[in-house]
Amino acid sequence: MFDQDELKLLREQEERWEETTLKRALAERPERIPPERFVTTSSAPVDRLYTPLDVAGLDYARDLGFPGEYPFTRGVHPTMHRGRLWTMRMFAGFGMAEETNARYKYLLEHGETGLSVAFDMPTLYGYDSDAPEALGEFGKCGVAVSSLADMEVLFDGIPVDQITTSMTINSPAAIVWAMYIAMAEKRGIPMEALGGTIQNDILKEYIAQKEFIFPPKPSMRLVVDTFEFGSQYLPRWNTISISGYHIREAGATAVQELAFTLATAWNMCAGGWLAGWRSTPLPHGCPTFSTHTTTFSKRSASSGRRGGSGRERCTTRSAPRARGVGCCGSTPDGRL
Repeated sequence: MFDQDELKLLREQEERWEETTLKRALAERPERIPPERFVTTSSAPVDRLYTPLDVAGLDYARDLGFPGEYPFTRGVHPTMHRGRLWTMRMFAGFGMAEETNARYKYLLEHGETGLSVAFDMPTLYGYDSDAPEALGEFGKCGVAVSSLADMEVLFDGIPVDQITTSMTINSPAAIVWAMYIAMAEKRGIPMEALGGTIQNDILKEYIAQKEFIFPPKPSMRLVVDTFEFGSQYLPRWNTISISGYHIREAGATAVQELAFTLATAWNMCAGGWLAGWRSTPLPHGCPTFSTHTTTFSKRSASSGRRGGSGRERCTTRSAPRARGVGCCGSTPDGRL
């Protein structure tokens, strides 16, 4: 991409800058910490200056490409959000179903294009609101949903066939999802008209968030069963949102977050294969939910820096993948 003579000249100019301007500045005011302590949130070193010398080995078509094409560094859609904006939904839920229903209607009236349900702790753990274990936790960090009747109140008057609904629920995801489907059917809305996402990532509960109810094996069976049901009857539904965010919040670095998230995704697919999915399709949408710091992107980009081969990037061109894989809580077409 760069003319070698121009790079040579740039290298000489950088050396001149270091010996003159930079040297004088450091003598007058040294950097506040040693250079090796300037790092990203994942402890990757941050240089003082970056120039075209750092990407001298970059192959534009191979390493960056064009929007809508592999390796998708310029975006998953050719026109990105010039064509369509992302779905806007606020994570919301508190108190009784009636209170949260009013909140949802307010949000939709003021521009939201989808809903994101926050459940209270008893619901997340599969307890009824009147269970002794739920004492003091009712409706605190989300809405309380103990029955189909609660679900009906929660979405009363809301056109669930015209919006998408995301539900942050894991251990009891299959049960809560069934309530949502039954609620819609009682209103005459067929399953295939429903769109949305259930988080349903039980593995990250064992890794980080700790809101698991059952042992791993039966929990995975529930997850796989939702995959199969959704693939057959709810073509617009994402039956899992593989979650790296919680792992990062529990102390993982960006690289560890990505590694655990991909490992979770692989194990979810492997669970389906072990259950006999030789001909059954994988979930039509496998979005991921991550902190999405720029660290991994920076590390990937740095592979083409001076001394680098430019080939040390995440490569998935030859790997099989589910139809329409989204990222960071997105829908199967890549939109949030």
